[in-house]
Amino acid sequence: MIEIEFLNNRSLEAFEVHEAFMQIAQQVRTESVCEMFDKTVNDLVCKMEPSMLFGKKLKTVTYSIGKMNEIIDRGDAYKMVKIAECLQVQGINMLGKHVAEHPNLKAVLIAGPSSSGKTTFSKKLQKALEANGMVAQCISLDDYYVDREKTPLDDNGDYDYESLYAIDIEIFQRDLNLLLQGQEVELPRYDFKTGLSVMSGKHIKLEDNTVLIIEGIHALNPLLTDRLPSDKLFRIYISGLTVAKNDDGTYFPTTDNRLIRRMVRDAQFRNTSASSTLARWPSVRRGENKWVVPFQANADVNFCTAFQYELALLKHQAVPLLSQVEPTDPNYIEAQRLKWVVEHFHDISVDMLPSDSLLREFIGGSTFEY
Repeated sequence: MIEIEFLNNRSLEAFEVHEAFMQIAQQVRTESVCEMFDKTVNDLVCKMEPSMLFGKKLKTVTYSIGKMNEIIDRGDAYKMVKIAECLQVQGINMLGKHVAEHPNLKAVLIAGPSSSGKTTFSKKLQKALEANGMVAQCISLDDYYVDREKTPLDDNGDYDYESLYAIDIEIFQRDLNLLLQGQEVELPRYDFKTGLSVMSGKHIKLEDNTVLIIEGIHALNPLLTDRLPSDKLFRIYISGLTVAKNDDGTYFPTTDNRLIRRMVRDAQFRNTSASSTLARWPSVRRGENKWVVPFQANADVNFCTAFQYELALLKHQAVPLLSQVEPTDPNYIEAQRLKWVVEHFHDISVDMLPSDSLLREFIGGSTFEY
């Protein structure tokens, strides 16, 4: 096992290691990659119990760089991707079925730290609900930001978008209660360019078979939801948590996956440099540990969105970005550490990734619109 210094990137999230992936991988290891392989994997995944895929803690995957490279080198990377993607889709489908079978549930709250894939998870859950005869309406808590001039400041005097009080709690609670009472509501939209909250022109109303999907980092905070009817809410905590196993059998939960996801996404879609993402990350982590992770236990279900092989995919875009951080940059040491980590993974072609994969939210090429 390669020793990795995680510095400030250790996660405080509660987790347990699950064996669903290994169970299926062992059963199909000798099968060739063909249509029969895909069918076999799908059949095995469909037999999984919900408790194998999600629970009251994050059921995480583990990675060993040596084991990962062994799988890649023997030409089994496709199998690894196929199994993991199928398991994730099946877990989301099970959650959609559960909500559809409980007509009292009218809103699904999805929370999780930065770059956990909340947007794509919500879109996949929407598809799962629709497959069960439901209509899903999606709401992002980002659209309930207060005007920028009212946003709290952090210790450095920067806008603290991780703070609960960056959200207009009163307006959010008003709108949700009206919706849950069957009334029609016009949703707000936050204009990130102007920093102003405006009306979107989008009106929604909950019919008998309609479910709200509400995603945002604060969705499980009781200060946000304490005035909502609890019996109508289903709470999900998601996170892209992976854990590395030490030689002594202990595990290190790390947020490196999420940091690299964010860096790759922001460089491609938000014109943000790797250095800027690295500089912002300590503040993001402080905000998560204050406003997000403490409410993990409030969730009805914890769902892990990480793939054990994702650093082998993200490296294609991450390494060039990290290489742009100059030696004189305060973030240079952290950039070199992350570069060292991802370069130890052998390559997996991005072409192996399905077009609807949650990872596409960060690397591009998704069939979903963002």
